[in-house]
Amino acid sequence: MKIKYLHTMVRVTDIEESKKFYCDLLGLSEVRRIDNDKGKFTLVFLAPPGQESAAIELTYNWDGDENYTGGRNFGHLAYSVENIYEMCEKMQNAGVTINRPPRDGHMAFVRSPDGISIELLQMGDALEPAEPWASMENTGSW
Repeated sequence: MKIKYLHTMVRVTDIEESKKFYCDLLGLSEVRRIDNDKGKFTLVFLAPPGQESAAIELTYNWDGDENYTGGRNFGHLAYSVENIYEMCEKMQNAGVTINRPPRDGHMAFVRSPDGISIELLQMGDALEPAEPWASMENTGSW
């Protein structure tokens, strides 16, 4: 039996705010969009450049003001990045809280505007520990 990864679906409350996070900060690109008038929802598929088969689907329900918590959420999305310190600095400068700083030069966690946990992993070997990250405490949950 064959199996193929298709995408991960994440419910969002504001497409443009979510795209600022996933596209402008994280570096994903929109690869497809579906507006369904009958179902009153929009699906936006985002993927890392050159990796369109590794998409996430942002689902926006037009009539919804639901708070997506509990059983409607999941663990986290994970992306490897070229330089974890530069990525965390970029996110922090844009007002994103670094929930689990990359103290080890290898792993960090942040959250999307809708509270989705995002794991950032250093490509290849861990970077040497560096400040301000090495001594930064965790903030909130991740």
